[in-house]
Amino acid sequence: MAIDVLAEILTNRALSADYNVVEFAAPDLARLAEPGQFVMVKTSLGNDPLLRRPFSIFEILRDATGQPRGVSILNKRVGVGTNLIYSTKPGDRLNVLGPLGQPWPRQTADEHWMVAGGVGLAPFVTLAETLAKTNARMRLFYGGRSASDLYYASLFETLGATLVLTTEDGSQGEKGRVTAPLERALSARGTTNVTLYTCGPTPMMRAVATLGAAHHCQTFVSLEQVMGCGMGGCYSCVVQVNDHATPHFVRSCIEGPVFDASRIIWDALVH
Repeated sequence: MAIDVLAEILTNRALSADYNVVEFAAPDLARLAEPGQFVMVKTSLGNDPLLRRPFSIFEILRDATGQPRGVSILNKRVGVGTNLIYSTKPGDRLNVLGPLGQPWPRQTADEHWMVAGGVGLAPFVTLAETLAKTNARMRLFYGGRSASDLYYASLFETLGATLVLTTEDGSQGEKGRVTAPLERALSARGTTNVTLYTCGPTPMMRAVATLGAAHHCQTFVSLEQVMGCGMGGCYSCVVQVNDHATPHFVRSCIEGPVFDASRIIWDALVH
């Protein structure tokens, strides 16, 4: 069940000139949210921009007693709407609709490996928190163009995850793409049963899906499709899948954003 709340902004933490984390007071929404779901945020109180923007639920905020009090989003400003969110101040109010979409499925595996690129980190905090409650073994493979694109890695260490960091310019961690250490780790894992979860640029997710299939790992992707409404009405987020005799389209806001990677027809995916 999704609810639409006019949520007060509690904090706006600038991480860099382009990235920030915005916290919303939305206890009822937070109580309903599951790892991997998303919200649609109206970026102003007027009609410009008209459409909301989709954001993975980054964190579930809790009070001193552990009760949910809100949610946060990880924002990168790339256009009008995300610029407006970057410029918000505590006390401002925005409409937040959620939680929406399908969550990460609960899996039993020896290890759970998350593979994130840039803001693709967003759906993994809630997943890692859930896995940590069961003392699950976790790794986070986290890549970006440079060190300035990597945030919150220490939080995952706190939750018990082993970190593998990469940057394309070599400014932090291993130089190169995140799929290189992932491939090595998969080749060296032996009989360890690993579930893969990935979110980030489409070419990266496709590469992770290919590696997962080659190494016989259950692989799930959280797709970052453009969405107009988030509730299935506008058909702007359709994805072609192959789980019937004839390939067909599904709405990622309804059947996703989390998909079994083996369902996706990657050649048809717009990126």
